[in-house]
Amino acid sequence: GGIRTVGDAEALLEAGADKVSVNSAALARPELLTALAEQLGSQAVVLAVDATGGDVRSHAGGLETGRRAAEWAREGEERGAGEILLTSIDSDGTRDGYDLALTGEVASAVSVPVIASGGAGSAGHIAAALEVAQAALLASILHENPVRLVTLRDELHGLGVPLRNAA
Repeated sequence: GGIRTVGDAEALLEAGADKVSVNSAALARPELLTALAEQLGSQAVVLAVDATGGDVRSHAGGLETGRRAAEWAREGEERGAGEILLTSIDSDGTRDGYDLALTGEVASAVSVPVIASGGAGSAGHIAAALEVAQAALLASILHENPVRLVTLRDELHGLGVPLRNAA
């Protein structure tokens, strides 16, 4: 968070980051996405979209924007975002599964990778998210037990989910 200018993003990339993510600043100034993509390349620009009921929210979900998630993701791609990080505020932290309807709607609206976020509670949830998105963010499911990542990998393999070798 906190990316407000191309200079902010450049500083993070120079410090070793591979990508930068923008959310509220891009909503306030959509041309920031274009400037970031032109200066850094689309592969380094991730548009973070926080949504509840398909409506985009900003400032950690505190403000309504009047935008729909799929439409904003499409505009973000057109402006140069190379990936979409989609967080379902409704599912975040619940461990009841990702919002697959929202994720599918956004993934269908864009041609760039979509990262599903919010709701992972089991390997089955992750596998389901990967059927509609290109990646799945894991947070709460690992917070109390980070070694769970090893067993999750095994469970996902058992479900037929292809994973890269992380060894």
